[in-house]
Amino acid sequence: MESSGMKVYHTNEMLAWVGNFSDRMGVSPEKIKMLNICGKNKNVLPTIETHKRVMIFADESQPDLFYELWEGGYGDYDMWIGKGTSANDEVETCKVKEFMDKKITEPIVIFIINENTREASRFGIKNEFFSKGSVNYVGHEIRAVIMNMLSCDVGDTICIVSGESIVIEAAIEASEGTIIAVEPDARDMRSLQDNVSKFGVHNVEIIPNITEENMQNLPVPRLAFIVASKRLENEIQTLLKVNPQMQFIIYTLELDMVVSIKNIFAKYDIEDTEVLQIAVSKSDKRSIMVSQPSPWMISGTARQDEKK
Repeated sequence: MESSGMKVYHTNEMLAWVGNFSDRMGVSPEKIKMLNICGKNKNVLPTIETHKRVMIFADESQPDLFYELWEGGYGDYDMWIGKGTSANDEVETCKVKEFMDKKITEPIVIFIINENTREASRFGIKNEFFSKGSVNYVGHEIRAVIMNMLSCDVGDTICIVSGESIVIEAAIEASEGTIIAVEPDARDMRSLQDNVSKFGVHNVEIIPNITEENMQNLPVPRLAFIVASKRLENEIQTLLKVNPQMQFIIYTLELDMVVSIKNIFAKYDIEDTEVLQIAVSKSDKRSIMVSQPSPWMISGTARQDEKK
């Protein structure tokens, strides 16, 4: 048997298994989402959440996958299991919860149906779904706008500073990329870790602060989303050393900070500056409109190389 770090399922074997389950379920192959997690950290739970039919290729590198599926709330979902790398008819049918205590010790194919889901991007996860810790989460309507501004590609690398709920949504969207989550506050970091575990996102790298040392072994981010603080200028300065053409989105609730941020942008040749304020009002139980905090987002892109 091949080790976890090696290629367990070859292309022809994966396609054979897809054909096997396609015939078995009476569905076209393009309606099956394939996910190979052999020796890899992939976002299994978010994939099941947003796809009706998921075929997972796993091996002993993910021994507790069944427990993770059960813990993620999929215990009553129907599951089909085929063993080995070669497609065969010895497929077992069961509920996820029936396997929650079983370890994966060999190459295995798992087919899960989630017919009630909508196969669409979901921006703005409601705050009650996040870990109830020390974090004051931004309103989910505002987060939906932020996610639109981030414009995450599936393989993107994005650095997010003090934005716990943004980290989770970005990690789900950039499922083949990396989200670098920076959290200097120890209590908020615990909340962040809880959310990473709760949502089953495995593409998040957590660091306590932005330094060249902390960033040197991580992928180079395309964009940085930063909740403004007294550390902002140092953070921008360091990130520009990592990527001289970094894109920035700075979040603040303080009007005075807007001018300071624009001055910092000018100092470091960050151009194409745009300032956006988001205002959201919602009715309460008495049908009275109540305004939420209205943040400013200041965006820009470094053009240092073009000036040289």
